[in-house]
Amino acid sequence: MEHGQSDSLKLIPKKRFGQHFLIQKSAIRTIAEAALAAHAPHLLEIGPGPGVITEPLLADGRPLWAVDLDPDAIAVLAERFQGVPHFHPVLGDAVQAPLDFGGPFCVVGNLPYNAATAILTRFLVTDLDWERMVLMFQLEVGQKLMGRPGEKEYGPLSILAQLTCRLTRLLKLGPGAFRPAPKVDSAVLLFEPRVDAPRAGRRALLAFLHLSFAHRRKTLANNWHGRFTPDQTRSLLAGAGLPAAIRAEAVPPALWLDLFNMSLSFAPPS
Repeated sequence: MEHGQSDSLKLIPKKRFGQHFLIQKSAIRTIAEAALAAHAPHLLEIGPGPGVITEPLLADGRPLWAVDLDPDAIAVLAERFQGVPHFHPVLGDAVQAPLDFGGPFCVVGNLPYNAATAILTRFLVTDLDWERMVLMFQLEVGQKLMGRPGEKEYGPLSILAQLTCRLTRLLKLGPGAFRPAPKVDSAVLLFEPRVDAPRAGRRALLAFLHLSFAHRRKTLANNWHGRFTPDQTRSLLAGAGLPAAIRAEAVPPALWLDLFNMSLSFAPPS
């Protein structure tokens, strides 16, 4: 499957799709190798664009579904890899399109910046069957995902990601790694599911986290006002061994799961 750079030049990046095509060969190789190290029998690529990562993934021989919102990208891919029986291009929005192609999957993608967190959230809160994810984000988003308690990057998505996955940063890439060059740096993160991850109620957990971080400079007690009674709030904090005036940004991920599970026993105030 030999293809020159002319293949990628057939596809014009579109701002409305947030497209920045990866052109750095070493990064393409690292991403493909990290994805193919998974034992998953199927591959799912999000935002394949002209197919620079698609090509080494297909060379492995596993069935690959490639989902892109851009019909021109799908047309280029269909032409470029015509005759490859295990390639399945899919026109659709990875935020909401059906992705019930079987599984388990290794998911890989140079995610469009304008939809990256929505796509990731979908994979974290639904029961889509994935074994590993290798995903590209704007560097700022990657830093938020790996944020630690007390850091300004730390927040609801950090906690959900860290409760459900082991995260590793594989690459940091500058604007020159892409065509066209974005105005920001990028990061590639590896997500591996945690065996002790909560299996159910992840949407409710994320909603609880958003409530708790609604006003970062306020205490948890203040953010929870209206959702829990003062007695319930005191019970929650004491049950987790937390001081009454603690803020959300100081609570480590494991204690968030304890707080959420304890909160389920409380009915909303009447």
